[in-house]
Amino acid sequence: MPLHARSMRPTTRLLLRILLPILLCYLLLAYLILPSLWRHYEHQKKLDGLPMVTTTAQGIPGDPINVGLVGSQKDILCAMREAGWYAADPITWKSSIEISGSVLLDQPYPRAPVSPLFYAGRAEDLAFEKPVGKSADQRHHVRLWMVLKDGEEGRPVWLGAATFDRSVGLSRYTGAITHHIAPDIDLDRDLIETSLQAAGMITARYQVMGIGPTLLGRNGGGDSYFTDGEVWVMRLVEDCKKTTTPPAILPSPPVVQFKDLIWNNIADLYRNASK
Repeated sequence: MPLHARSMRPTTRLLLRILLPILLCYLLLAYLILPSLWRHYEHQKKLDGLPMVTTTAQGIPGDPINVGLVGSQKDILCAMREAGWYAADPITWKSSIEISGSVLLDQPYPRAPVSPLFYAGRAEDLAFEKPVGKSADQRHHVRLWMVLKDGEEGRPVWLGAATFDRSVGLSRYTGAITHHIAPDIDLDRDLIETSLQAAGMITARYQVMGIGPTLLGRNGGGDSYFTDGEVWVMRLVEDCKKTTTPPAILPSPPVVQFKDLIWNNIADLYRNASK
């Protein structure tokens, strides 16, 4: 055996002895210990174990779940209307032609349809949008699915995926015409909360764990996104009776609050670097 090969072996063994424990610690920390510490469903226990990512019709992971609403369908329709959100039209030949005309001719269509996403095998139950500019090219929107008929408050619980459509283009995965989303999906989650609060439509807000902190996520169209991985659940007023009292903010466990503090600093650096 050549002399240089024999002299390499002790160095290789030393590197393996150093790197393997580090790799093992990283895997345990990143995939077992920290995710288990961040799991929290104390305010809505029946959500534990439910999927927190939508899928496309082709089964590709889509937009992550980042919002939740507590209330009946009637409560949601009223609250979103009062908060300035429009219910999206269903996809038909007529609505498809209208949204194409809106984008191409820069004309308003505040109820433009949204492409379907699937949660637990079914398309969204409700979808809402808040237009930006003149056409349906850009808009805030959220899809909602009822996942619990009877949550901790004795009312239905809905999970939703809220994002901002920044432009129309081609899917990076399928080549189909689609909207491309902005990467900072937490901003649209925040927008839903602030608009509902301003309209006097929520009495409480709390967090449950979603997909967890994610910097390099990809949705069903191949668009990148980042998120703290939390679902903001908002308890709606009943019978559309507005409240002037600020919503109660129910606390998360201390370890989750610490994680969110660290994440906010990381996200700010990430946003600044992306500008």
